[in-house]
Amino acid sequence: MLTLDQEQLAALAIPMGTSWLLGACMEARGKQDLWIRQKPEVLALLREQATIQSVESSNRIEGVTVAANRLRPLAVGKTKPRDRSEEKLAGYRAGLEWIFSRKNRVAMKPAVILRLHAMAQGGTTGDAGEWKKRDNEIIELLANGERKVRFVPTAAKKTAATVEVLCERYAEATRDGRLPGLLTIATFVFDFLCIHPFRDGNGRVSRLATSLLLQTQGFEVARYVSLERLIEESKEEYYRVLELCSQGCHEGKNEIVPWWNYFLGLVRSAYREFERQMETVGARPAKSELIRKTVLTQVEPFTLADLAAQLPATSPQLIKKVLTELKAARKVKLTGRGRGASWELATRKRIG
Repeated sequence: MLTLDQEQLAALAIPMGTSWLLGACMEARGKQDLWIRQKPEVLALLREQATIQSVESSNRIEGVTVAANRLRPLAVGKTKPRDRSEEKLAGYRAGLEWIFSRKNRVAMKPAVILRLHAMAQGGTTGDAGEWKKRDNEIIELLANGERKVRFVPTAAKKTAATVEVLCERYAEATRDGRLPGLLTIATFVFDFLCIHPFRDGNGRVSRLATSLLLQTQGFEVARYVSLERLIEESKEEYYRVLELCSQGCHEGKNEIVPWWNYFLGLVRSAYREFERQMETVGARPAKSELIRKTVLTQVEPFTLADLAAQLPATSPQLIKKVLTELKAARKVKLTGRGRGASWELATRKRIG
């Protein structure tokens, strides 16, 4: 059973905390056009940085990584992938590029979802752009090494029809307008994850779909701030809330408000970061400030080469200069010397 039932959701009392988050997101959307018009030269840098971070984080969440010196060329489409992992990164970049290059509003249909999957998979595997052919399970690896079935998604034989209904309900809810648009998007993404319609790549497609749906409803923030990086930084909470809200969803007895709150909090955090960047980048040399912000959002130890891969159009000398300033301010610390040296935040964020 799908959670996106506008009759039931429209009758659901939206808690005060959820309403507050929703209002904050709507207020930010109202300000975004002003921010975008102010500093077009900064937006180009932010967009390329967000693309690189999104490509890296969305794939790293699922254990897909590449060498640091290959990240930026793949993320900006300057090189061809050499192996399966690189195909997935290049495919995700192609998906983002397709989404943000749309001139007209894209209706969410099964064919669009299949296209996103084909791109996210790199378009080379046998089932890229195809629904799953076998039933699948969401497995959790326990600390003792045992495997636990956390959730059983929609059966393979029902997948295509269920996705069709989900897209129809999304279109109907959007036209009707009784449920706020952001909550409609959040519920669509939740149902998509519960269906788990593909053998592989469900998480990556869900994140591409999130950016696409936000854009179609006027929320442009995913162009300039990596939602994928924010999800990676909060992935422990992401999985906790997803597990909580998926309990009983096939019987229509699940909660959705905790997922709404997580999703709205994600969008609000992205807009807060976007506003900070637009206010502060112009107050300093743009490249130095972007280096500083990139360093302070690292979630793992990193090297100079890692930063060079993430930061387009910046010299290693400038990166070293900013790192030295941050070290003097005790924001980062250096371990080791020479090629083996690595940096990390003085107070690292825990991401689970």
